[in-house]
Amino acid sequence: MNSENKNIYSVTRLNRAAKSLLEDGLGVIWLSAEISNLTIAVSGHWYFTLKDHSAQVKCAMFKGNNRRTLFTPKHGQQVLVRGKLSLYETRGDYQLIIESMQAEGDGALKQQFEALKCQLAGEGLFSAEHKKPLPQIIKRVGIVTSSTGAALFDILSVLKRRDPRLEVIIYPSLVQGKSSAASIVAQINLANARHECDLLIVGRGGGSLEDLYCFNDINVAYAIFHSQLPIISAVGHEIDVTISDFVADIRAATPSAAAELVSQNKTFVSTQLSTLTTRLQRAIHSYMQHNSHLHALLKEKLRQQDPQHKLQQKTLMTDELSLRLSHAMQQMLHRAVQKNASLNAHLQQNSPQKNIEIEKQKQIQLYTRLKNSLLNTLQQKQMYLQTKMARLNAVSPLATLARGYAIVKDAQGKVVTDATSLKEESKLNIHFAKGEVQARIIK
Repeated sequence: MNSENKNIYSVTRLNRAAKSLLEDGLGVIWLSAEISNLTIAVSGHWYFTLKDHSAQVKCAMFKGNNRRTLFTPKHGQQVLVRGKLSLYETRGDYQLIIESMQAEGDGALKQQFEALKCQLAGEGLFSAEHKKPLPQIIKRVGIVTSSTGAALFDILSVLKRRDPRLEVIIYPSLVQGKSSAASIVAQINLANARHECDLLIVGRGGGSLEDLYCFNDINVAYAIFHSQLPIISAVGHEIDVTISDFVADIRAATPSAAAELVSQNKTFVSTQLSTLTTRLQRAIHSYMQHNSHLHALLKEKLRQQDPQHKLQQKTLMTDELSLRLSHAMQQMLHRAVQKNASLNAHLQQNSPQKNIEIEKQKQIQLYTRLKNSLLNTLQQKQMYLQTKMARLNAVSPLATLARGYAIVKDAQGKVVTDATSLKEESKLNIHFAKGEVQARIIK
C-alpha cells in the first residue's frame, strides 16, 4: 500500500514532472511555421500561436529575447524560430518558449542545414554505434575531392612528408555547383565497388556556406553512411561544419589534418587508443549512469529555485490576469454602453419636447379644422342671406318703384290708395324709385 501511495501524483507534481520531461526530452528545436493570434502584452512579452496546415502550438517570447529580434512580427507571417518546449503549470498547457526568431527566407541555407541535421540525427545517422573504426594497418588511401583543388595537394604533401609508403588513389569529383553532390556520391560508390583502398578521405578546401553546401546534401550523407569503407570527412577549415562531418566515421578539421590522422595510424598507437577509448567510454557510461538520477534531481531542484523560472511563471500569470481583466472591463463597458443607449431611447420616447411637438401638431390641426368650419359656416350664411335678400327684394316696394310705380302720400303721410278720397287743393307727396316731389290737386 505504501508503494502504491508513492505513485499518487498531485496535479502540481504531475504538471511539474511533465514540464521537466518536455524541457529535457527535446532540448532546443527549430520550427518553421506561420504566426497567428499575436498578442503583445503591456509587459513587452509576445504571445502567439505557430501553425501549419494541420496543427498549431502556443508560444511565448519574453521581452529579454524579443528585443533582439530585428523586425516586428505580424499575423500570418512565416517565421523560423528556435526555442524549447515547456509547460505552463498553472493551466497545464504546453507551449514553446521562443529564444530567437527570424523571418522565413533569412539564412535559408542555415535553416535547411539545421532541418536536415535534425532529420538525420533522428534517423540515427550520427549515432556512435554506426561509426566504423579506422583500420589498424593502412596501406592504401582513397581521396574523393577535386583533382585540381588545393585540398588534394595539401593531403598529398602531408602524406609524402609523414608516411611516403602509403599508396594514394584519387577519385576526382566536383566539389562545388549543382552537380557536385551527385559527383561525390558516384565516386564514393565507385570506391566501395572497387574496394581497392583501406579508407576514404572525402573533402575540399574552405569556402562559404554555399560553396560547401554539396557536403550538406542528403544523398551525400546517405552515401557516407552506407559506405563499407571507413570515411574521414575533411571539409573546409576548422570552423566549417557540414552534415558530412556528422555522418562520417571521423571528422578532420582540415584536409591536412585528415592526412596527418591517416599517416599517424600505427598499429601500436591504434591499439592503445582503442583500448583507452573503450575504457574511457565505459568509465563515462558508468559515471553517467551512477549520477544521472542525482543530476536530474539537482537540475530539477535548481530549476525550481531559479529566479528566472519563477519570474517567467509569475509573468505568465500576470499577463493572463491582465488579459482577463481587460476582457472583463471591455464587457462591462459594452454593457454600460448598451444600457445608456436603452435609457436614451426610453428618454427620447418620453421627452416633453416630443409631447409639445405632438400637442403643437394637434393645435395646428384643430386650428385648421376650426378655420375650415368657420369658412364653411360663413359661406352657408352668405348663401342663406343672399337667398333671403332675393326673396325680400322680390316683395320690396322699392322693387315695385323701380318698375315705374310711385307711392302717393297725403299731407299726413298716409298712403293714398283711393283717388276719391282726395280733395281739390290737397297736397301730395309722390315718392319714386329715385327721389320724391310735391304735388297739388287742381281738380
